[in-house]
Amino acid sequence: MTTLPWGRRYLMCPPVHFGVLYEINPWMHREVRVDPTKARAEWDGLVRTLRDAGAEVELLDPVEGLPDLVFTANAGVVNGRQFVPARFRHPERAGEVPHDVDWFTSRGFTVDELPDDVHHEGAGDALPFRDVLLSGYRFRSDASSHAYLSRLTGAAVRSVELVDARMYHLDLTFCPLDDRRAIVAPDGWDSYGRRVVEALVPEPLVLDVDEALSFCANSVVVDRTIVMPMCPPRVGRQLEAWGFEVAVAPVGEFLKAGGGCRCLTLALDVHLGVLA
Repeated sequence: MTTLPWGRRYLMCPPVHFGVLYEINPWMHREVRVDPTKARAEWDGLVRTLRDAGAEVELLDPVEGLPDLVFTANAGVVNGRQFVPARFRHPERAGEVPHDVDWFTSRGFTVDELPDDVHHEGAGDALPFRDVLLSGYRFRSDASSHAYLSRLTGAAVRSVELVDARMYHLDLTFCPLDDRRAIVAPDGWDSYGRRVVEALVPEPLVLDVDEALSFCANSVVVDRTIVMPMCPPRVGRQLEAWGFEVAVAPVGEFLKAGGGCRCLTLALDVHLGVLA
């Protein structure tokens, strides 16, 4: 099988100001405290695991008052040297956008923005597979954003409606593995979305609800290494049978805010014109 042509460079943000300070998804509860020392150790462990797998990691400076800036996957969509910043549905996260835009602008990216009245939460709701960009909508992103995203990037966008609030972003239900395989959680999609993914993915690894809620689809793929927040035994056996190496990087402190390994990373080497 052909490995993914992207996933070897990532943007991450140290969790200096991370915490559960508000509630915008079913996993977040303000009474649950984050252990900052443990969160930093987990984040450092994820960075180390990614680098050991052969990935490069670049850093976004943390900003006080923006606890979810650590979840860089939501910053926007990268397409070569183009960056389409997120339009966050929740005002608690809107303050992240200028810092994301400054980082990409300072490094020579062209920034193309979605309309002000359209919501889309970046790579959290948009993952490339083969020759299309699969994009989720409902809880955080608008279906109407997909046409604009296609127009800006030139990518063919396939829409999937998310139906379980616990799987509020696409990257909790879908993880591309190579040119034929992906981890999928169909319980998170409506019937039409299931048909879209069935037609798109020749060899899916289908999760049941409990497996999906372990965040194992929220994984990062670096060549043949899959960096996972946790790995249910059945899933691990199938991945190893397919020739992948599983590396577990626990991120329990970040799961308190509803984010796993994929949420903490943004691939910087995506070229939507050369997905397959």
